[in-house]
Amino acid sequence: MAETAGCILPEELYYWVEKHVWVREEGDGTLTIGITDVAQHMAKTIIAVTPKGVGRTVERGKSAGTVESGKWVGPVTSPVTGQIVAVNERLKSEPSLINRDPYGEGWILRVRPSKWDEERRMLLTGAEAVQAYEDLLAAQGIRCR
Repeated sequence: MAETAGCILPEELYYWVEKHVWVREEGDGTLTIGITDVAQHMAKTIIAVTPKGVGRTVERGKSAGTVESGKWVGPVTSPVTGQIVAVNERLKSEPSLINRDPYGEGWILRVRPSKWDEERRMLLTGAEAVQAYEDLLAAQGIRCR
């Protein structure tokens, strides 16, 4: 687990740094998607999460749902193309799970990807992702803690 500018970044995940979303391979052919520690920090207290529904198709670069805080409403940009197979139902009653545990209990949705082999190459992981975040946070003057 890496930390940069006080922001937590698990190195085993894949990141679309500019969109502040992450992807985790689940080992069963599905991918879990969520927003990063950086995103939840910038949003402040999350008050609502509205993912698209199970069975819907999402496209890379398009909205997979929305996240709302007291100061911001914005899309969760899908880092991959595929069909939604699960949404985190707990977020309906406990949207602040994203603030407390953005990489664990605060996951947003699971997708069965249709282009993972090509789209994974567009995402960053490991030390490369940490360095990209370090550069972005420094350039924008962002700190999580």
